[in-house]
Amino acid sequence: MELFPEYEGAVNDTAHSPLANRMRPTCWDDFLGQEHVVGEGCPLRQLIEKDSGFSFILWGPPGSGKTTIARLAARLTESEFHEISAVNAGVADIRKVIANAQKPGKTRRTILFIDEIHRFNKAQQDAVLPFVEDGTIRLIGSTAENPSIEVIPSLRSRCQIFRLDYLQEKHVRAILKKAFGDKEKGLGDSLVALTDDAMDFIVSQANGDARRALNVLEAAIDSARTKDVKVKVSRKVIEGIIQQTATLYEKGGTEHYDHASALQKSLRGSDPDAAIYWLAKMIAGGEDPKFIVRRIMVTAAEDVGLADPRALVIANQAAIAVDRLGMPEARIALSEAVIYIARAPKDNTAIKAIDRALDDIQNKGKSYPVPDHLKDAHYQDAKKYGYGVDYKYPHDYPNHFVEQEYLPQEMRGKKYVIPDNKKSKPGF
Repeated sequence: MELFPEYEGAVNDTAHSPLANRMRPTCWDDFLGQEHVVGEGCPLRQLIEKDSGFSFILWGPPGSGKTTIARLAARLTESEFHEISAVNAGVADIRKVIANAQKPGKTRRTILFIDEIHRFNKAQQDAVLPFVEDGTIRLIGSTAENPSIEVIPSLRSRCQIFRLDYLQEKHVRAILKKAFGDKEKGLGDSLVALTDDAMDFIVSQANGDARRALNVLEAAIDSARTKDVKVKVSRKVIEGIIQQTATLYEKGGTEHYDHASALQKSLRGSDPDAAIYWLAKMIAGGEDPKFIVRRIMVTAAEDVGLADPRALVIANQAAIAVDRLGMPEARIALSEAVIYIARAPKDNTAIKAIDRALDDIQNKGKSYPVPDHLKDAHYQDAKKYGYGVDYKYPHDYPNHFVEQEYLPQEMRGKKYVIPDNKKSKPGF
């Protein structure tokens, strides 16, 4: 937990602080990216510059500038700044900040910044509410998860929510170049440089995360630095430091469902290339292959359906392969199922039919008893009750079919199975 006057020096001007901390912007002119919220005249920037007192939540991926914006808000409004992480803080930490904000004679506004606010449970989030409402504190929260899901409604209603994006490659590149050129906080006095190929590789592997890019750069510089000798770091050195790309995927949170949605929609839209991409992204992110194959099976039944019933068979076989083979071999069966289902013709008659019937029964109260002639008649007293009487056995009739009512009397003539007349061509 930090107070604004101390945090300014503590995080930015020590030689031992990580490069990513030293290079944090201290004014809007130094901030790169997120123009849609902090560009000149944009909503969040105006809220901060006018010192409106509004609380807000910053929702965005790692390294997109959430903490930097919070600290800039404190600096520009000359507020007292307290920063806690929901990973290791609790209600007691919140109460300390509140008590400090309520001290007699306080003239400066108090900003409480809660990093990863989605990790607070309901009780912890509730503890902040009354003090946000009465103006004791101005809350700034940051989260990589969808606040509509992870933050309680009562707290959301008291905060503006701003969505940040992954940084563009041009912004990451500019941040790295700025670090090289800054002699006070960056690497301006270093004798180490990067080849163009190495710079390109860091930018591409950062995947929009400025913190990751600066950490990789700092590790590369530290590993190559020698006394009084100029050194150029090659791509090969960077590859050894990175080893594996940072996959933009959080299998335990919103990303988990967003990627599953993208996979299913690509399958439904008959785009095998997009479907394979999202499958690969989920695999690379460490997603449970059983979760992936369940999404594939659902799509085979829901979207391909009666147009090609083999799709569900293939999806089911992929599930068996996942169970018996495990990863990484099961990726092949998953790929086969994904390509087949994406290319298959589509027909959603089955899901529409069952959902129409469920709606009638569950929502419209059309839950009627089984007609007597359809009831079980395989016990001695059944006919005494009239059960099974007048039932016509189809196999006793030509073509194994006889006109007979199978719905309850109240539902006669109801049609649930309405064929899909839109023809979808297979993509094979």
